[in-house]
Amino acid sequence: MTSQNSSDGSYPRDEIELASRIPLPASTSTIFAADSDYAIGSSEALGGANASVLPPTDGGIRAWSFLAAAFVVEAIVWGFPNAYGVFLGSYLQDPRYASQKSAASLLPLIGTLSSGIIYCSGPFVNPIAARFPQHRRKSMWFGAVLCSGSLLGASYANEIFQLVLLQGVVYGVGGALLYLPCISYMSEWFVARRGMANGILFAGTAVGGAVLPFLLPPLIASYGSSKTLRILAIAIAISLVPLLSLVKGRLPHTRARISGPAPRGAPKAQDWMRTKTFWLFLATNTLQALAYFVPIVYLPTFANNLHISSSNSAVALAMLNVASVLGRLSMGYLSDKFNPWLLALVTLLSTSVATFVLWGILSHSFGGLLAFGIAYGSIAGGWSSLWTGFVRPIAKDDPAVSTALYGYILLSRGIGNIVSTPISAKLYATPHNMTGSTGTGFDVGDGRFENMIIYVGTCFAGAAAIAALGWGMEARKSLTSPVGRDQRRDSE
Repeated sequence: MTSQNSSDGSYPRDEIELASRIPLPASTSTIFAADSDYAIGSSEALGGANASVLPPTDGGIRAWSFLAAAFVVEAIVWGFPNAYGVFLGSYLQDPRYASQKSAASLLPLIGTLSSGIIYCSGPFVNPIAARFPQHRRKSMWFGAVLCSGSLLGASYANEIFQLVLLQGVVYGVGGALLYLPCISYMSEWFVARRGMANGILFAGTAVGGAVLPFLLPPLIASYGSSKTLRILAIAIAISLVPLLSLVKGRLPHTRARISGPAPRGAPKAQDWMRTKTFWLFLATNTLQALAYFVPIVYLPTFANNLHISSSNSAVALAMLNVASVLGRLSMGYLSDKFNPWLLALVTLLSTSVATFVLWGILSHSFGGLLAFGIAYGSIAGGWSSLWTGFVRPIAKDDPAVSTALYGYILLSRGIGNIVSTPISAKLYATPHNMTGSTGTGFDVGDGRFENMIIYVGTCFAGAAAIAALGWGMEARKSLTSPVGRDQRRDSE
């Protein structure tokens, strides 16, 4: 084995960091980590033994402080896209924007574009972060500046394309740089309890989406959307400064790497391409995303067509996100214990039924809409917490592989997120019920939501069918494997 030094911090992909793999022999030299509080290679760091000093996984003050800080960062990054429906309602009623060409199709694109860019950037940002891990925290600081600055700049916008560029594109890029390192660090801090930890992390998304719908309507009513954006930008900047100091990795990343052969049986990020069930999961994830974001974006608009007050409309959206917190926590816990395909099938099928019954039939009043929001959030909102169950069999707890796989999952979800916006806007554009009756949720807004509700429910049903296929393929594989045959022989 040879020691190599790199002045620019770049290392070949086949190099591994033995501090996280095997113990190093005692040495008198000291190599300080560039992105960690720990040093490796010194007798003090090794404690005089052939072991590296690293904080424990799955617990300890450093792991929990990281998770708490990452939870709040997640809430901040995703809070705006999830609560954009409140801004959308304000923009559509503002003559400054509503009178512009294609306002009905471009304004709904903003929230979806920001979240879609965050999702789709994973396969592009994660490889760079893996090659230059010592720069991950720098990217988070830069992302924080972009997130805050984009909202501040959007507060002075008078054209819709400026809102799309700033609130949509720039915020999305900043959110990706701020959010994706959290997932990378998560794979270092939590192993056995990763499903639970991911459930807590992803619950931050729902918390952000639950808090802002309560705060934004009174702010917009008192100060208008422009000043509200400035207040939000300042609040984000103030909140992130102390948090980012706690979001750091567990493993040291040094400028000295020791090259050597990869451990036998070590997984590779490309292994998923040979796994049929993971392809099925990506298809399921994309189809779920084609439907999932539509109610979140259009729920306030649906409430306006019911002639519900803006405060009650915000309550409905907030309750959806509050229910998502419970859904993500419970699904993250269950993903550590049960087959993820079974959980996916139950979740998707239940969401389809809830969409047709609670939204399509019963949501002709505030109570029915509230019931749908709670059911939808608690069932569909926990979907992202299932990802760990699909990643773990392939990654085998390798942080680099886990991060790469999450990038592909985020990409598939982002594609569904972005594509769903023009589809839903087209479905909303044409009324079907010209009588004005509101006997069911299908009739609300002169029937503008009928095709949208059918579309959402059908997508979830289709995703459930793919999940059933994946569950069957996995069950058949386990029955035909040597381990499965041995288990059946023992049971007999």
